[in-house]
Amino acid sequence: MAIAPGDTGEAVRQLQHRLGAAGYLPDVGVTPDLYCAGTQQGVISFQEDRGLTVSGVCDDDTWTALLEAWWSLGDRSLMLRSPNLRGDDVAELQRLLSRLGFDCGRIDGIFGQKLNRSLRDFQLNAGLDVDGVCHDHTVAVLRRLSRMTGDGPGIAAVRDSEKARRGQPLIGRRVAVGQFGEFEPLRQALGEALREHGAMLIELTDEEVPAQGRTANLFGADVYVGVESSPYYEARVSYYSVPAFESAGGRSLAHLIERHLRDVVPRISVNGMRLPILRETKMPAVLLTLGPVELMTQRSQRIAEAVFLALNAWAP
Repeated sequence: MAIAPGDTGEAVRQLQHRLGAAGYLPDVGVTPDLYCAGTQQGVISFQEDRGLTVSGVCDDDTWTALLEAWWSLGDRSLMLRSPNLRGDDVAELQRLLSRLGFDCGRIDGIFGQKLNRSLRDFQLNAGLDVDGVCHDHTVAVLRRLSRMTGDGPGIAAVRDSEKARRGQPLIGRRVAVGQFGEFEPLRQALGEALREHGAMLIELTDEEVPAQGRTANLFGADVYVGVESSPYYEARVSYYSVPAFESAGGRSLAHLIERHLRDVVPRISVNGMRLPILRETKMPAVLLTLGPVELMTQRSQRIAEAVFLALNAWAP
């Protein structure tokens, strides 16, 4: 449920509380319990910094990100559990381990199996109890050792950059193509081109982001390309990026798509973002947002051809 300008009540009070705790609520110009202009500006600033869609409305994705921003490393014990723990504290743990050379995968703020193995490896190497639980003592040792390292990107970013540099053949590769909104002609045209050239394709049409992410991950996709319709004049290619990590493979593919689409979709931009589908997918991923629907649907074949050519160039 979205919380929008003009709303009042307990939901707005909680929103203002979370924004204030995260440092995004102005000191002045805010009316308590009212989604006022000051509250809206706080939401916009938070969305911009978090790589979310900037709307000024607190939607589900924004609220989830605010909840995760509540946690700092050391506030709670972190361990592998179901459902996975998520939060800024998990992302900080991933960042510190990665910089120390323990490969816990991309920094996505999700405590999964790979992070569990990396944490146990760290505990073993540091002479700690190997219990897979990041508690106060583990945090203290992590911080002490991290002060002795430089400010490099970490092993996860280095590995991702190397994979992007090498490239990989498209024939026989597993490609996941996702659709959000009314872009079935575009998805079908792209799927046909990929199949004709030997790619192993899975098409995802579930509107729920977690479901698409889980399916793409279970499929073992080498790359994910999502198409999202917008009611507005909009053209954007997004890839996964947060302050401590960005997907090199996603970034290079996003720029290739932008390059091939310039003549078809003018003023298309490339943005590193933390959108849910880019976070949930473990492989290099991009999300192509286009609108308005009617205009872009008329260009479906040309858009699909451009995206296919970009994928071919990305995976020589």
